[in-house]
Parts: sequence; C-alpha cells; structure tokens
Amino acid sequence: MMKAKRYHPLSILLHLWKLAKNSVFFVIYLFVIKAGSESSFIVYSRYIFFLALGVSVCSIIFKWLTHKYELDDRSFHLYKGIFNKSERTIPFSKIQNVNRHTSLFHRFFKVTSVSFETGMMGEDAAVKFEVISQAEAERIEANVAGANISEELTAVQPIHGEIEPSFSLDSESAAQERTIHFTPTKNDILKASFTSLSFLVLIPVIISFYYKINEIINVEEKAGGILQNILSSRWLIAVIIIVFIVASTIFGIVRTFLKYGKYEISSDLERIYITKGVLDETAFSISKERVQAIEIEQSMIKRWLGLAEVKLISAGSLESNKNMHEINSLYPFLPKKRAYEMVSEILPSYQVTEGMARLPQKALWLRLLRPSWLWMIVTAGLFYFKPAILKMKEAWWILSAVLLVIVLVTRLLNFLNTRYTLNDRFIQFKTGSLTTTLFISKRDKIIEVEVNQSKLQQLFGLASIGTINRAKPVHHAGVKDLPMRRAESFYKWYIGRRSEVIVE
Repeated sequence: MMKAKRYHPLSILLHLWKLAKNSVFFVIYLFVIKAGSESSFIVYSRYIFFLALGVSVCSIIFKWLTHKYELDDRSFHLYKGIFNKSERTIPFSKIQNVNRHTSLFHRFFKVTSVSFETGMMGEDAAVKFEVISQAEAERIEANVAGANISEELTAVQPIHGEIEPSFSLDSESAAQERTIHFTPTKNDILKASFTSLSFLVLIPVIISFYYKINEIINVEEKAGGILQNILSSRWLIAVIIIVFIVASTIFGIVRTFLKYGKYEISSDLERIYITKGVLDETAFSISKERVQAIEIEQSMIKRWLGLAEVKLISAGSLESNKNMHEINSLYPFLPKKRAYEMVSEILPSYQVTEGMARLPQKALWLRLLRPSWLWMIVTAGLFYFKPAILKMKEAWWILSAVLLVIVLVTRLLNFLNTRYTLNDRFIQFKTGSLTTTLFISKRDKIIEVEVNQSKLQQLFGLASIGTINRAKPVHHAGVKDLPMRRAESFYKWYIGRRSEVIVE
C-alpha cells in the first residue's frame, strides 16, 4: 500500500488559471469600462471582488494542503480535512469508465488529467486527478485494470481445481494487443464538417464578438457611414458574401479537424478505447462487460448521406467534463454499414439485425387519432389572441392548420420508422421521426421492463413496452403501439433472464 500523498502541485496553478478566466468579465467591467466611476456601487463592488478573489485563492491552497490519496491492491483511499477529517474508499471493482483529458495547459506542462468513473450517484461518483503526470496516470490505470482482470479470472475459476498459469498469462498478454477499428480520412473530416454544420458556428461567434466590442466602443455610431457605403454598393456586398462563405467553410473544416483529426477507435479483449482531439485531447475507455446497451442514431441529414453515430451506454458517469457526453460515441459520422460492422467487431457478444418487424396498420390510425396537447394549447392561445400576421386578421387558423399538419406528418414518419425484434438474448427496436434511434441491448443487461396499455390502446388491441438499463441517469427506452400478443411475448422473453443472471 503506497503512502498517502498530496495531488500534483500544478493543480494549484490550474485552479488559479480557471479563477483568472472566470474573473476576466468582472475585471473588464469594474476596472476598464467603469475605470473612472466613483459610484458607491462600483467602489464597493471592487472591494467585494478583491475579497472574493483572496478567499478563493486561500481556498485553492488550503484544498491542496488537506486533500490526499493513496492506493492499495484493491481500492482508492481519498482523504480531506484537518480538524474535521473524512476518508472515502472506492474499490477498483466499482470503476466503470476511465476518462483522460489533456488540455493545452496539460500539454504545456507535460501532464494530463484522469477520472475514474463509478456507477454511484452524487459528487463523489468519480475519483478525479485534475493534474497528474503521464507515468502516474498509466500506473494507476494499470493497477485498476490488473485488479479487475484478476477478479474476473477468479470469478470463472472452477470450484475444484485451479486455473492453469498459462491461461492467465495468455489472457493478460492478449488484452494488451489493441486492434484499431477506425481512424478518419480526409474525406471523413470533410463529410463531418458539412454534416455537423460546423461552418454555421462562425455566425454566432461574429455576432457575439460584435456585441462585446459594441459594449466598449459604440460601433454603430462610428461605423454608420461605412455601413451605408457598403450597403449602397452591390459588388461590395457580393465580395463580402463570398469572403464570408469561404471563411465559414475554412473555419468549419479547421474546427472539425481540431475535434476529430486524431480520432481513433480501438479495442483489446477486455476494453474499448476512444481518443479524439488535436490540441485538446480526450480519451475514454470502458470494459466491454460494462456496456449496458448500444444506440445507433441518425439525423435526417445523416440518413440522406448514409451516415450514423454509435453510442455506448454504460453505468459510469460521463459528467466530469462538459464534453464527456460526446466521448462515449464511436465516431459520430460513420457510414451506416461500417457502423453495423464495427458493433460486431468491437462487441462480438452483440449483433445488429437489419430485418425487423413493423407496427400494424391500426397503430397508424391510433397515432393519428391520439390527441395532441401541444396543438390544442397553441390553438387555444391563437384563438384567444388572434394575432394579425402580414396584415391578415384570420392568420391564426392558418398557423393552427400548419401546426396540425406538422404534428400528423411527424407521427406518420414515426410510424414508418418504428421497428422491433426479439432474438434469443437480444432486444432491438428503432424509433423516431426526423431523428431515428436504433436501440440494442442484451437481456441480462436490462434491469427492469414495463408493459402498459391505455384505454385507447385497449380498443385497438395494442400495448407499449419499455426497458430500463443502468446508466447515469437511468436509461429508458421503449416502443409504443405493439400488438398485445407481442407485448406478452416480450414479458415472457424477459422472464427467461433468470437463467442468465447469477445473484451473489
């Protein structure tokens, strides 16, 4: 068991850097924009700012002095406090995912950050090292992985007799051999930049920059004459539009490259690894046994281009970083066929069935007859206020009719896209209207199912089914308006889970 030690001293500098970034707005407002103000509010605000800044700096230093960690063969031990001490122990067996993030700050000092995510809830759901050396991070990851592998080998050991040493050595050596399944090409980057509409991001960036500058310098007054001259010249407007289109395209491609340029999906016998980012690197790894379900999403644009996004649903938290919800995704712009193949390659225990059953025709009539509360509330509001649009006093009922058509078309698309199937140990269904989601899970990974039937569904002999998988938050999925006999067979299918799940 290693001796308890403090976190990396550069964590102080990291928190001071974050504090400085969060203080920029107050500094600009209090000491630049209001530099000559003698208002009591501004003067006292400056004092409060300096007081809060001092308290924050002391808090950062005090936290570094009082927070420590140590590891033994099986657990993390985390300590904090001086007078009111607390200790938290997290077994390695509870670790679901391992996330690494290397920002520009980390790259400059040749360090990284790593988070070991558990399936627990609350602020203490993860063991986080915001600054840690590369060697220390790899050592801790190896300890966690080694402990989990030894537990799995122990779990499969027969009651009589021992596992041969060669089995353990072969398993561990094979686990180190990674297979690279995907790295994006230049064409993939170009497709991603246009599919993700990254070029449109430049518009809000320019608008935001304009308003921030306008708060300090009144741009509208000083540039009024220039704007009038530009608007009066057609060729200048054309040049500006062309320049803006070219700049937006370049901006979108560069932004996509920085995000997905070094994307890599790989796996070994035990885990799946996903890395991304050119300047800001992020890495995610998860044990294959921890994958609770798979979702394959397709927006309307992706369906037109034959692309798809595969997401791994796991019990661990992905909220330690604001972008972590993206890293559990296998490349978001995979060709559909390649996405299906990759699921089988990475997770051989899963399978994607393309031939699925459709909903019966009466399910369409039920969906069209089902009342739309959104349409009724909006129509009631339009009828009450009767807004005049384009000088048309009776335009409210046109808006109501358009909304009703949108609701009905959306329901029709949802009906056409909905599919479902039950295999031996798998459930798979597809739902959605403009964006579709293909959900795949194994029976032993589903912790709860639900079969319900509304009064309207009873008239049509239909029912709805639902599943719950471990995730944070808990993942719900389901299909509405199945034939009742299918819903009953789904319930019987789930009862068969008893022979697959071993209760300790």
